[in-house]
Amino acid sequence: MYSRNSVISIREALADTPVVSINGPRQSGKTTLAQQLVNSDWSFHSLDDENTLISARNDPSGFIKRLDRAIIDEVHRVPELMFAIKYSVDMDDRPGRFLLTGSAYILRHPKIKESLAGRMEIVPLYPLSCSEINGLGIPKFLSLLFQGNPPDNCDAVTSNDLIDIVTSGGYPRVLSKSSEGRRGRWHRTYIRSLLENDATEITAFESIDGISRLAEILAQYSGQLTNFSEIANNTKTSGKTVSRHTNLLEHLYVVSRINPWFRNGLNRLIKTPKLHFIDSGLLTTLKGYNSARIKRDRSLFGSILETFVYSELLKQINWSESYVSLYHYRDKDNNEIDFVLESNSGYLVGIEVKASSTIKSEDFRGLRKLYAIDPENFRIGIVLYDGDQTLPFGDRMYAVPVSSIWQ
Repeated sequence: MYSRNSVISIREALADTPVVSINGPRQSGKTTLAQQLVNSDWSFHSLDDENTLISARNDPSGFIKRLDRAIIDEVHRVPELMFAIKYSVDMDDRPGRFLLTGSAYILRHPKIKESLAGRMEIVPLYPLSCSEINGLGIPKFLSLLFQGNPPDNCDAVTSNDLIDIVTSGGYPRVLSKSSEGRRGRWHRTYIRSLLENDATEITAFESIDGISRLAEILAQYSGQLTNFSEIANNTKTSGKTVSRHTNLLEHLYVVSRINPWFRNGLNRLIKTPKLHFIDSGLLTTLKGYNSARIKRDRSLFGSILETFVYSELLKQINWSESYVSLYHYRDKDNNEIDFVLESNSGYLVGIEVKASSTIKSEDFRGLRKLYAIDPENFRIGIVLYDGDQTLPFGDRMYAVPVSSIWQ
């Protein structure tokens, strides 16, 4: 059983908010966490149970009317329940009345979002982070960077050991598998089951096989600018179809888009989002790789390592006490930064990812450009690399081991 770093946020929300929703991908541990957080006074209702699902769909208002201090698992399967929950908490707005879990971005629906505004707090739960897997608590990585400090030297995880960690990913059930072959089989079954079950409840689409194939193709674009026209040409379908199906995969927490960072007046920036997978283990499988192949050919590791770093940052941002936004940077002079983090105070941190044990001054070119754009707010620029030492590379620039993220 893994200790989850989101527990603090959920407990705080339950203490002052009527409805709390734990949202994230299937098999990320939402149900287990929800049941751990409450006592025996709470009732549990799973919409994965057929009879419960039929009852909730048949009479949403009646289903909710009899509940108080209840967990409703996979609530996205019956969106109408959200309106019944709204009515219930309008009549009785005591904190901690409903704890929901959901595997889809149901709350993006405008009517649902509006109906529960101010009544519900959403806490994301992604697959396990490395700090959770190793029982290390919430890392200080982000707080150090926003203070302008690089992480100290640590017991770095490098080379083949780092590849093993990155290609495994963070789904709890995957980590219990006895071999890499078993993990890959789980990933393939997972994506197929997700599309056959959850996807059909969100929207109608032409072909499960078609969207499954699109997921494999999108895996080749992870970490790259999103070009739906190019993807459409490769899949022999329309750009609108590719965009719609990509949105569906985003709703299911398979992929995510990261927007470009820019300041007003920086009109030379390419304002195109990047695409990332949520889990580096799932990405590895969809690319058709395994760890042995990557160890033989390290050129395959770059995009998977970048996705791993994205996933770790995404989780840590959600644990942060201050609000932090995550972007990428690229301009027409080909200055690039994989990740730009901006705090609500306007402070900036730049992170570049290199799947190499050797770092060059040229690797900091994009970070130096960001420093020049806003020297007052720029805190630090780091290149995460497959090394074992934190090394200075000029004013506010450092090379940092990848494993410093979670240690």
